[in-house]
Amino acid sequence: GFGSSKSTTLRKLSAVRGFMKFLSRKGLLVGDPVAGIKGPKAPEGLPRALSIEETVRLLEVPRSGRYPQRDRLILELLYACGLRLAELAALNWDDVDLEERWLRVHGKGSKDRMVPFGEPAQELLQEWRGATPCFEGPVFPGQTEGHIAERTVHRLVLRAAKDAKISDVSPHTLRHCFATHLLERGAPLRVVQELLGHESVVTTQRYLRITMDSMKEKYTRSHP
Repeated sequence: GFGSSKSTTLRKLSAVRGFMKFLSRKGLLVGDPVAGIKGPKAPEGLPRALSIEETVRLLEVPRSGRYPQRDRLILELLYACGLRLAELAALNWDDVDLEERWLRVHGKGSKDRMVPFGEPAQELLQEWRGATPCFEGPVFPGQTEGHIAERTVHRLVLRAAKDAKISDVSPHTLRHCFATHLLERGAPLRVVQELLGHESVVTTQRYLRITMDSMKEKYTRSHP
């Protein structure tokens, strides 16, 4: 439909085609009315990675929401640890080793991984823990109970991007920035794979295209 992303349009078209085939098998439909319809070209699946300067601006833009301390920490963890949206929302204090600076992340397929974080995230986590009444359970509680809603995290990222005057940003953008910036600065592909929680290194290799494109652009702009 109008306003839908390419991936959404392709998914809907696939569902319609499957339903038409079902009706044909049942003898309820003659021919295939969607046979000649071509969907949009499938997206490549990776958004643009922000520059380091843009990323810093996004993280440090003054917060405009009700919970500025929480929102700053969420942005930091999404970028500093390359977390998926669902992984961040599901964090418990038991998953956080503040002294050694490790997160236990519950990833896809019930596979846990350990991800380090830096001193800025450590300081923000310590401040946030001191501001919350409970040292157990969710790091980011929901409004009534349980963990924070993923849509709440998505909204606060969009708000921060708007305040920083940066377009086309989502929670997953910060995960892409995490991977791309690591690769640009020489981190081994296998290390980035482990940090992202990718089962196959082939999935991680998609980020190399972004990195090489970025390096080529910088070279072209900077070389005399």
